Amino acid sequence: MSSASQIMASDSMPAVTMEEAQWYAIQTRPNHEKKVVAELDRKALTTYLPLVEQVHRWSDRFKVVQVPLFSGYAFVHAVASPSVRLSVLQVWGVLGFVGPQKQALPIPANQVEDIRRLLASNVPFAWYPFPRVGQRVRVHGGCLDGTEGILVDRQGDRRFVIAVDAIERSLSISIEGYKVVPI
Repeated sequence: MSSASQIMASDSMPAVTMEEAQWYAIQTRPNHEKKVVAELDRKALTTYLPLVEQVHRWSDRFKVVQVPLFSGYAFVHAVASPSVRLSVLQVWGVLGFVGPQKQALPIPANQVEDIRRLLASNVPFAWYPFPRVGQRVRVHGGCLDGTEGILVDRQGDRRFVIAVDAIERSLSISIEGYKVVPI
């Protein structure tokens, strides 16, 4: 589960400056994340679909496949203008933007970057229930330097939780050996 890769679309966006663009989560039909990202790529939108490798078993073989880290979700980096929203929502497989009443709720860029950093570091992680309470901390040193998350304690095991607030999903790693400081 610690081995990972990402699908990233082109970094260019027509008639949009990157200063105005923000990350947004979109909800997709089940098992349509890769198709949605491919179609958004064809529309020249910047996307991010974090993938992890899993071993799947069929009756006659085992195969390593890449599956979305957050099933049913992908990320789009764009300006939430009506034309961009319409362009995204017209892609078959997109159910809508994530947010109150399906309005696009911006995701802080550091949360997306923290997911990228975690997957690139190959640090073993586990899915974790989305935390409602806890202290926000930042890792100092090591491959996760600067990563922000929530420090939790599970039966004496200190864990570091990286959360994506908009989609209420999170990942946890053992924090032993890392220096963390409150934010």
